[in-house]
Amino acid sequence: MNRLVIDTDPGIDDAHAIMMAFAHPEAQIEAITTVTGNVSLERTTANACTILDVLEGDVPVYAGCSRALVAHTPDASHVHGQDGLGDSGYPPSKRKVAGEHAVNALVRLANEAPGELTLVALGPLTNLALATRLDPTLPTKYGRLVVMGGAIRGTGIATPVAEFNAYTDPEAVAIVFEAWPGLTLISWETTTAHVLTAEQVETLMAMESPRAEFFRRITQRKIEFIHQSMGRQVLPAADVLAVAVALEPDIVLRAATHYVQVELAGHHTRGQTVVDWNDQTGQEPNAHLVLEVDTERFWDLMQAAVR
Repeated sequence: MNRLVIDTDPGIDDAHAIMMAFAHPEAQIEAITTVTGNVSLERTTANACTILDVLEGDVPVYAGCSRALVAHTPDASHVHGQDGLGDSGYPPSKRKVAGEHAVNALVRLANEAPGELTLVALGPLTNLALATRLDPTLPTKYGRLVVMGGAIRGTGIATPVAEFNAYTDPEAVAIVFEAWPGLTLISWETTTAHVLTAEQVETLMAMESPRAEFFRRITQRKIEFIHQSMGRQVLPAADVLAVAVALEPDIVLRAATHYVQVELAGHHTRGQTVVDWNDQTGQEPNAHLVLEVDTERFWDLMQAAVR
């Protein structure tokens, strides 16, 4: 059984990712921790509860950090809607959020099951950075860390060179990348190489199930935004790809291991993740960069998530 802790900022694609995790027969979701990012912490936490209501998931939700470590940055409500779920109109959940702070929960969960949990970080790394500062041995206590974030070749989305999660809290990225050797990174470029096509989206939209209804209602706004902003009838699946890699590591067909850090000071480059592709710095490699996955298996997992 693959035991996952999901740190997330739901978010439309975060919702898709959580759906995939709950649909997998060999996955057990131990907890969901929330962080500000796509929308405010209040909204990301409420959305996690709504997603669990749809999935009928009996999993604790822990609210985390309501701002980045240093600087305030814009959210992505223009993409995800004011409610973070495509302005889909789902009623507020009556689910109770756990009283423990997400940062403390991340530390406690690792200590209760050292080496047994996979941590999947789908949003800004604020919670994880603070948990790492609170317990510097934390990287040895999680079996694996899978991060969705960064633009490994400088083709950004939040800025010309920075991906949204990294740009939202680059100081947190710096802490995590320094402290967690061997983390697995799914970058924005890898995401754009593994989008869902218009035909695939139509297939998912046509399914008949409560999950499919949820998928339709939350996703339509993002599809329209991508079409208007990029001129493409596709659906990027960033967070879903990260969960797929966490669920089935063998889905990765091509990867590279290099030293990666983040730019903190540049006026034009703050939040850019810089990869030492030619190993020029002499620094030990700290990240496994996922470059290509099995698209047929990924599509199978995506269909299972909605079906």
